[in-house]
Amino acid sequence: MEAAAQGEASIQDEAVDKSNFKECNQIAFYRRQKLLHPGKSLYRALLDTVTLSDENVKFHIIHEENKVLLQVEIYEIEGNIFRLKINEAAPLRARYEVPDVLIKEPTTQKLSMSQKEGGILVLTSVNGDYKLRVTANPFQVELQFKDETVLSMNSNGLLYFEHLQPPPSDRKPTAENEEAASDSSKDNQEDLGLWQERFGSFLDIKAHGPSSVGMDFSLHGFDHLYGIPQHTESLLLKNTSDGDAYRLYNLDIFGHKIHDKIGIYGSVPLLIAHKPDRTSGIFWLNSSETLVDINTKAVAEHIPTESAADISKQRAVPVTDVRWMSESGIIDVFLLMGPTAFDIFKQFAQLTGTQALPPLFSLGYHQCRWNYEDEQDVKAVDAGFDEHDIPYDVIWLDIEHTDGKRYFTWDKKKFQNPKKMQELLRKKKRKGKEKGYFVKDRNGKDFEGICWPGSSYYLDFTNPEVRKWYADQFAFKTYKGSTNILFVWNDMNEPSVFKGAELTMQKDAVHYNNWEHRELHNLYGFYQQMATAEGLIKRSSGKERPFVLTRSFFAGSQKYGAVWTGDNTAEWGYLKISIPMLLTISMAGISFCGADVGGFIGDPEPELLVRWYQAGAYQPFFRGHSNMKSKRREPWLFGEKNTQIIREAIRERYVLLPYLYTLFYRAHTEAEPVMRPLWIEFPEKLETFGVEDEYMLGNALLVYPVTDKEAKAVSVLLPGLEEVWYDFRKFKRMEDRGTLKIPVTLENIPIFQRGGTVIPLKTAAGKSTEWMTNISYELRVALNTEACAVGELYLDDGHSFQYLHKKQFLYRKFTFHKNILSSSCTDESGQYRTTCVVERVIFLGLGQRPTFVTACSKGGKEKEVVFTYDTKTAVLILENLALRVDSDWEICIK
Repeated sequence: MEAAAQGEASIQDEAVDKSNFKECNQIAFYRRQKLLHPGKSLYRALLDTVTLSDENVKFHIIHEENKVLLQVEIYEIEGNIFRLKINEAAPLRARYEVPDVLIKEPTTQKLSMSQKEGGILVLTSVNGDYKLRVTANPFQVELQFKDETVLSMNSNGLLYFEHLQPPPSDRKPTAENEEAASDSSKDNQEDLGLWQERFGSFLDIKAHGPSSVGMDFSLHGFDHLYGIPQHTESLLLKNTSDGDAYRLYNLDIFGHKIHDKIGIYGSVPLLIAHKPDRTSGIFWLNSSETLVDINTKAVAEHIPTESAADISKQRAVPVTDVRWMSESGIIDVFLLMGPTAFDIFKQFAQLTGTQALPPLFSLGYHQCRWNYEDEQDVKAVDAGFDEHDIPYDVIWLDIEHTDGKRYFTWDKKKFQNPKKMQELLRKKKRKGKEKGYFVKDRNGKDFEGICWPGSSYYLDFTNPEVRKWYADQFAFKTYKGSTNILFVWNDMNEPSVFKGAELTMQKDAVHYNNWEHRELHNLYGFYQQMATAEGLIKRSSGKERPFVLTRSFFAGSQKYGAVWTGDNTAEWGYLKISIPMLLTISMAGISFCGADVGGFIGDPEPELLVRWYQAGAYQPFFRGHSNMKSKRREPWLFGEKNTQIIREAIRERYVLLPYLYTLFYRAHTEAEPVMRPLWIEFPEKLETFGVEDEYMLGNALLVYPVTDKEAKAVSVLLPGLEEVWYDFRKFKRMEDRGTLKIPVTLENIPIFQRGGTVIPLKTAAGKSTEWMTNISYELRVALNTEACAVGELYLDDGHSFQYLHKKQFLYRKFTFHKNILSSSCTDESGQYRTTCVVERVIFLGLGQRPTFVTACSKGGKEKEVVFTYDTKTAVLILENLALRVDSDWEICIK
């Protein structure tokens, strides 16, 4: 690689040693909070201060030693959600409360007070099912469902709240600030880092002093926990030991390690707990650095019995303690009471929004590299896809396309005519892509950091005026050389600051309204993606859906686009870990997620690349990407056999798009994750709770990516004794359930369709999504034990907001019952029309050969249909049907 120009950064600057990042014990607020051990809380509730309003219940709690008053507010929010807020009753200055993440102020319901005596306050929910039992001394809260405790707060006495104080220079010496005045340059375990904190050569000055908050939650009967992305970790959250908490702090860690609890590019502080009869969630709304400790233990519980002689009977019940610790802000926590996983997803979406409906092209295959050299290179890659008959929709340009790595610019030598290049791609119905990123900051002067262009200033996206200005930069007249098929990628938006503390912005940098960066660090990328999405919508005068990919994210980022897992490595372990990583991001509300196919860093061996394409084809965001130091790896560069297998994997993706697009509509309207862990579909099956090497795509497809080198067989769990499963490609009904050894070849990966489902497909793949508009449909009808099946198809123009504003959509339901397959309208308000037809229907598991089959459109004549039936596999195939997708019709099997 050429040496970087003076002042510019190079990839070597990024590939850094792990000592650039803190261990938990090097984080001062963590050390301070860990000095508070489980035991009796020093907080006491003052029940004589209780006030009850339509909106909430308020009361004060007091710390028995420092006598500081905190105000507690408890809300019931419609849809089985409870909110607890704790703030100082009279803070020295306002404390930061996270803005813009909640889509609106939640609708509250009035709690009633059913008891207030003997140091106990009992609040009852509107429907009477839930009770909040507040104990005054020591202060703790239990949330009960029909008198059974689901979770309790502060039962370990770990409520922690550092009240704001004047700086040491403004007050008389006390033991507390003597400590702060001690020499903090000795970075030892005793350093409390109250007013300043050192890490390596960096000094963080805390102008407002310590302001850390924390709280413990005990989940009763739960020992399976999920969520709190983003970590390169397993699906099930593990017990943490001292100094090894899960960290939520958005960082740019190039080539991050596998099985590490350090926070990487994004954070969603949502934790989900599951047991066979209930799912619960905790959403800790705090955007400062946050650490989470988890500990599951068995607690003896008495079993109530009829006979007095059996009093001693006990059983061991799991209780999981979760301790949240944040550097600053207030305590603002939402308790999502489910009771099912799908209820949790809806509740979280009610607060933070649902997944944006992506434009259809963005569900196609994306070809990317850091970097395609110039216009000729882009054209040659585009031609290569045509020559090898491989579909694709998007080609991406990384930072090298710009002038001096500055955004909204083009390198004049390499891209002399960017408009013409995009027109050439447009003629072929494909999209060109560009990657956005400015940034600004801080302390009276502008914050200056090093990033790709060299010395950089960072835009303050927390300021609404800056977001508006930034959004305006996407206007065609401003962004010279851009056209309406150019979309945007927000990278490095943690924000990444080479040579900064932990390669990010100093926590004492200052933002809009005088808030320090420490308060809102995890929101930075969220705000940039918000501004970018708004810019693309504005560019089209509100007509076209945006597509924005971001690396950094927070709760609610799903409203603005897609996320990828960042700088992974071309090794088998990274392919394997990408599955639980994507499942965790999906459960946190962000359905549109993917991992770089092939691995961003290094050179994958051909077998690994093939296996990664096969996995990526059945994941929400599907992009091949690599860095400039890796060898070229367009899909046709690995020999004819591998080209053929990769071509087939990409084509399978394109044929599957009707099902995938329908799943995205469900994510958009019902908050159902597109890619989901098995336990969500099989919540009572204990054997599914820890499964992370296979997953469900929607409710109908079970996908098992092959993630081991030279695998000859894999162990696949087909859950549910009452379920029926079919091989998705061979149509064969699987005779056994449970864990099966399935032989595999390099040609494809095991995929199974669940009995009782109907999957809509296209009958062929086209060059890109736009080439496929008029290709006919196939329905794959897989029967369950009752010989029934049901499925859906959602359709619209694939790019505009007309589905929303003008009801230009089509939503169909397919039902197979009593040997009749019917197509009916799911949502009568949809106005979209299409001439497309269902040409082929394949029935799996149809017990006997029919005598004859008829098809009849609404108001039309019944016609006999030619069919083929395979007795051995029990598969019935109907072809040449020409049944309109937008009409009601029936197929009768007699």
